[in-house]
Amino acid sequence: MFAIKEQEFREFAAYIKTNYGIHLKSEKKTLVQGRLGPVLARLNMANLREYMEYVQADSTGQAATLMLNRLTTNYTFFMREPEHFRYFNQVVLPYLEKTVKDKDLRIWSAACSTGEEPYTLAMIIDGYFSLQKAAWDTKILATDISQKALAFARAGIYGKEEVATLPQAWQRRYFKPYDSSRSILSKKIRDEVIFANINLMKSPFPFKKKMQVIFCRNVMIYFDTETKDKLAERLYDITAPGGFLFIGHSEGLNRTKTRYKYVMPAVYRKE
Repeated sequence: MFAIKEQEFREFAAYIKTNYGIHLKSEKKTLVQGRLGPVLARLNMANLREYMEYVQADSTGQAATLMLNRLTTNYTFFMREPEHFRYFNQVVLPYLEKTVKDKDLRIWSAACSTGEEPYTLAMIIDGYFSLQKAAWDTKILATDISQKALAFARAGIYGKEEVATLPQAWQRRYFKPYDSSRSILSKKIRDEVIFANINLMKSPFPFKKKMQVIFCRNVMIYFDTETKDKLAERLYDITAPGGFLFIGHSEGLNRTKTRYKYVMPAVYRKE
């Protein structure tokens, strides 16, 4: 395994924070060595500085994608933090149904990982609107920085043990066997989610209209306070008046700085 010098690690950490917002603390040096070591060995590189220059010089973006796939942990599951989904179903959707006159829902899953979050939202929306759904544009935008996670999400194929945690009615309605150990989401639900690669650190966000609901959960834990505050302000600017922001329960916004109004744990609103 290659060894990272302190100065090299500081330079690499600064590069990652500036370009991707991820805050690599000094104790993460061992993790970086373990995850990037095989990549450097395959490329026959001796140190992290040489690898960083290689990533920066790659105009295709494939080297950066591989690096981010190695560094980030795409951990999620269906119905994670279920109180958020209950609130979305019982409060947010009735509000949107009443106030969105053009029937165009704009919902963004901003760190969708392997797709469980946006697909859960799509199933909730399908059940909520039922026979009236055809009159609404209910497409969900789901984005992530990891191309590997997005490819998995687009396929919509999940282990049967993961699907087993969902309500029986959903399992029967939205899934069918794919092979002996996996199930695949119905095309109806897969088509409700539009996946795209977006770096939350890049400005401005490429949206023509403001979002009514933003799920940006369990990604700010990778950021330091300054980066998190700046991201919250940018999210606020693209939230429609009356719109909602959901973050992870292990996260929180600085209430002395944010313009969002606190609603309940990990839920905020733009008045």
